[in-house]
Amino acid sequence: MRKLALALVVVAAATPLALAGEVYGKIVEGTASVGEAATVEAKCGAKAYPAVKTDKAGSYHLVLAETGKCTMTVKYKQQSASLEIASYEDAVQYDLALEMKDGKLTARRK
Repeated sequence: MRKLALALVVVAAATPLALAGEVYGKIVEGTASVGEAATVEAKCGAKAYPAVKTDKAGSYHLVLAETGKCTMTVKYKQQSASLEIASYEDAVQYDLALEMKDGKLTARRK
């Protein structure tokens, strides 16, 4: 019983750390969702986080171990666009709008 209680305390203490730097949102091009056609990756300092694919609604979800300034890169239609974001201890939502400007993909926060 004592081991079970200790295990629960350890899990409860580690839970906030596992969610540190949670970043999520939805990506649109114009007024339409990008659907499953985009990927999102992030780099915080020297640590790079692998790309995750958007779902049918164009939503994404990343869990970053660090807090602070990060660069998020969206890949869509064989192009990529990057923007600076901030990762916090609590979850933060970044809804993004993609646009083509002079033949180049750009991303801005919605």
